[in-house]
Amino acid sequence: MGVFTYTDESTSVIPPPRLFKALVLEADTLIPKIAPQSVKSAEIVEGDGGVGTIKKISFGEGSHYSYVKHRIDGLDKDNFVYSYSLVEGDALSDKVEKISYEIKLVASADGGSIIKSSSNYHTTGDVEIKEEDVKAGKEKATGLFKLIENYLVANPDAYN
Repeated sequence: MGVFTYTDESTSVIPPPRLFKALVLEADTLIPKIAPQSVKSAEIVEGDGGVGTIKKISFGEGSHYSYVKHRIDGLDKDNFVYSYSLVEGDALSDKVEKISYEIKLVASADGGSIIKSSSNYHTTGDVEIKEEDVKAGKEKATGLFKLIENYLVANPDAYN
């Protein structure tokens, strides 16, 4: 088994507490509301919403995948850090055992956020994951993030 890590950094005009609330804590209700074509539903299938919780994400009609299950590995509400692993679903293949993600929000000098993210692809055998292999997923995640950010800008009283 190999582990291939990819990191990324981006910025947002939304401050970390508000962005974390929308992007992580309330995502199960917000994303299906603002992007039903991407995510049809999100539900807890095991746990209480904290570390160890298993969530099932069902994708919308236009997606290449039907669902994934992810396990919450870490949730630090005070420091705006969230980590989770995809552990089941048709987004995983015989080449990828699991994918672990970490998102950390840091306050930027202009009052917004710096979003630091990392993805760890745990592969089977000697399979190698190349950056271009993850590009489509990163583009979809960026598009979804922009929808959330735009929603927060358009609704300044939401998720305060």
